[in-house]
Amino acid sequence: MSERELFAFAKERDIVLLENEPLCDHTSFRIGGLARLFAMPKTVEQLAELLAFAAQKGLKYAVIGNGSNLLAPDEGYDGLVIRTPEEAPRWSEDGTAVTVASGWSMTRLSAEAAQRGLTGLTFAQGIPGTVGGAVVMNAGAYGGQIADTLVSSRCMTPWGIRTLTAEEHHLAYRHSVYADNPDWVCLEATFRLTPGEKEAILAEMADYAQRRRDKQPLEWPSAGSTFKRPEGHFAGKLIEDAGLKGFTVGGAQVSEKHAGFVINRGGATCADVLSLMEQVSQTVFEKFGVRLEPEVKILK
Repeated sequence: MSERELFAFAKERDIVLLENEPLCDHTSFRIGGLARLFAMPKTVEQLAELLAFAAQKGLKYAVIGNGSNLLAPDEGYDGLVIRTPEEAPRWSEDGTAVTVASGWSMTRLSAEAAQRGLTGLTFAQGIPGTVGGAVVMNAGAYGGQIADTLVSSRCMTPWGIRTLTAEEHHLAYRHSVYADNPDWVCLEATFRLTPGEKEAILAEMADYAQRRRDKQPLEWPSAGSTFKRPEGHFAGKLIEDAGLKGFTVGGAQVSEKHAGFVINRGGATCADVLSLMEQVSQTVFEKFGVRLEPEVKILK
């Protein structure tokens, strides 16, 4: 397929399409080379049309949210990167269910729900990811998770668009059916929330936000928790007990504030982060016999 075809397709549908876009500008790690092509559809339907077009033309593509859990390669991406749309939420008539595009911020969604006096997404206050990423990995914190409120999601598969029920997501710790089918893309999701006392909900969210500020290195670029929680353990505790707080490779460092975070101290490369993660994982295994599994996704 010629790039001319793609640009014509995007122009016809008013989809923003850029060339040689720095991925470091689209990841919270602030790491990554150039994407050959970078598209920003405005609606879920534009996203679906673009995915179908790219698949039909055999174009290599990758779909990202706001890059809050993503490590992009130093050499960039020789294909099309598609950023999911931030189309506004649609609330049900009774006001307790919401359908929202995959690119919408989880923090914004939880805040809007709280203003409506709805609980169920309070745990998402301060989570930097998007709805799509949260569904794909069954995001959770402070005892809450996506599985608690998810009703369904619409997804693009190689055979077209289908709707998945909550049960069909096979949600588990940091896992969903999307992880088993990496060529499926979450387009939007629907959540059912519970009425509560607005002031109490806002107070709970403020508490979570303060805890994040107190315990996490939010002042540095990172991708959040670097490793998944091993069964029976906490990744950050294992890393700290291994004496690796502050361990540095190039511009990448195990946070001195919270060992579960790898941060970009300035000028870190993807290679720096990957090397650090490998050394941390190997050291923890040698000391404690526990294998750390990355929670951060690598763009390939």
